Amino acid sequence: MTRARKLVGRVCFVGAGPGDPGLLTKRALDAIAAADHVYYDRSLPEPLMSAVREHVREGVQPRPAEGSPADVSKQLIAHAKDGDRPVRLIGGDIYPHASVVAEVRAVSDAKLPFDVVPGVGHAAATAAYAGMPPADYRALVEVDDVTTLDPATLAAAVGRGTLVLSVDSGDLGSVRDVLLAGAVDGATPVAVTGDVTGETQHTTTSTVDTFVEAALGFAGRVVLTIGTGVDEREVLGWWENRPLYGWKVLVPRTKEQAGAMSERLRAYGAIPCEVPTIAVEPPRTPAQMERAVKGLVDGRYAWIVFTSVNAVKAIRERFEEHGLDSRSFGGVKIACIGEATADAVRSFGIEPELVPSGPQSSEGLLDEFPPHDPILDLVGRVLLPRADIATEILAAGLVDRGWEIDDVTAYRTVRAAPPPADIRDAIKSGGFDAVLFTSSSTVRNLVGIAGKPHARTVVAVIGPATAETAREFGLRVDAQPEHSTVPDLVEALAEYADDLKRRLAEAPVKTRRGAKVQGPTALRFR
Repeated sequence: MTRARKLVGRVCFVGAGPGDPGLLTKRALDAIAAADHVYYDRSLPEPLMSAVREHVREGVQPRPAEGSPADVSKQLIAHAKDGDRPVRLIGGDIYPHASVVAEVRAVSDAKLPFDVVPGVGHAAATAAYAGMPPADYRALVEVDDVTTLDPATLAAAVGRGTLVLSVDSGDLGSVRDVLLAGAVDGATPVAVTGDVTGETQHTTTSTVDTFVEAALGFAGRVVLTIGTGVDEREVLGWWENRPLYGWKVLVPRTKEQAGAMSERLRAYGAIPCEVPTIAVEPPRTPAQMERAVKGLVDGRYAWIVFTSVNAVKAIRERFEEHGLDSRSFGGVKIACIGEATADAVRSFGIEPELVPSGPQSSEGLLDEFPPHDPILDLVGRVLLPRADIATEILAAGLVDRGWEIDDVTAYRTVRAAPPPADIRDAIKSGGFDAVLFTSSSTVRNLVGIAGKPHARTVVAVIGPATAETAREFGLRVDAQPEHSTVPDLVEALAEYADDLKRRLAEAPVKTRRGAKVQGPTALRFR
């Protein structure tokens, strides 16, 4: 009998890019999702590692790569010999790192199969994100050991236009000495970029003579852009020029509810912080909802009106408990108060008949809701599944239009637990640049569990009712969209930020010490 040969695993070296999770390639994500073990550099930023954890298989816990290249490669080799698939995550690209090359070589010497997935390097990412392109691709240099830099080669690259160097911040002094040794003019412009593609990417500009001092406070991997390309930053730079770049924005919603809002805020450069103010719980007694579901199946209702995503979720969960699906709605027409609620209905496989084209509110829905016609409408009843604290505007308006209403408590909203102490302190002390309120209850509950936002925090509200509640609590409303939707709310905040920057650029603002500053820097003193 032939003994079955033991299968060996495959080692995968993955370039994770400089920090922005969006720069992880599909090949990288596929490798992470298939991995039995993941070893990462400690230098990888938390947003990137958070994305990695979302893609690993259940039971796989990413671990930092500890020890020398020989130590790391021994672990990778051992896993592969056991038939597992280890992944080694490296910041930026793979081969600029001599230590990682040593790990790849060790795996190759062990006669084990391996893959190398390239990543976006720090130098290339800075050229694109900060808007400072090099003279040619040869001028993008990832430096692992500054002692290998040749003064004449660097000087020649600068002479051709622009040189981009990715180095450790602790090596900046050595790089300056090499540039000066190559007779690079000390007045040549230099930009230093830290936290490349990260939420706090920051670029400071100076010269060859002064960039070491200008970069004080920078840590980890930094990128130097040297030469004429520095002047392109104002025109081609986009990452740091987004309207909400660097703003810490408080989002008083649960993680599930805040997903779309936080994603849109990040697209504008903001750093969202999600703080639940409301917890959703089932009704105290299920009898009302049971009768409502039975009525939907039996044809008791002409319409069902959804006023929130939570209401859609509550009905859907009841349906699934009874083994029902969207077909059970039969001839019932569906109205939704806004697009977010309509999207939740569409995910159930149904297209709603009515979504207000004007204001997405109770009033906007009533403006377009048809009156009951006793001749044409054989069924004259409307199901209204809502929260236990919903206002009566919609129900009263439907009754005025001749409809009978079954106003059913589909879910209860209760005040969430207070956030951690550091979040509460940041809210009250002005640690957040802005707060977004999506309902009156988020205003009341945030103040109740964490205190009132500081006067310098920009307040954006989704609609008139929320604005009124905010003012009742003594808050200044700075931004309010024309249409009451989450995308429009974020857009309104972005427009406010753009306008604020314009005004600050035009007029000097006094700092706390009495000095005057102009432009975006003045945002810190608003």
